Amino acid sequence: MSSFPDTNHDHDRCVADALSSAEIVCMQRGARLTDLRRRVLELIWDSHAPIGAYDLIDKLSRARADDGEESRVAPPTVYRALDFLIEQGLVHRIESLNAFVGCAEPERPHRGYFLICEGCGAAHELAGGALDRELRSYADNLDFKVRRITIEVAGLCADCHAPAET
Repeated sequence: MSSFPDTNHDHDRCVADALSSAEIVCMQRGARLTDLRRRVLELIWDSHAPIGAYDLIDKLSRARADDGEESRVAPPTVYRALDFLIEQGLVHRIESLNAFVGCAEPERPHRGYFLICEGCGAAHELAGGALDRELRSYADNLDFKVRRITIEVAGLCADCHAPAET
């Protein structure tokens, strides 16, 4: 994703591309993208805004009810699916929001750095190569052993901070 989705964004194509990439990545890694895992990933990509686990559970449960099934989706089931998706690099966890967002480049192992719009809720993944190298170098110079790096920047996207048209 090179920018926040704009009005010309073909979201159906975006979701289809993400699901296709996920299938390829899982096949290459010998990982199994089950129907539930695929559905959770699809729900995460349903919007460019991060989504929480309990919102996923509610959406999955409503879909089951619409299909005539009675049982509610159990939280551990969704958390196991999320763990798999994170492990495969298909989604990132937005820690400050305790929510999840689809990964723009699942075929390439990397950390997710994010710009998060406080207006519309969209999240944009940044390519963090240079930033990652700089942080690691700085930590190495201090003999600091990095276990995890989380960078989330809150603000307003261009649509949300643009002056209203009259």
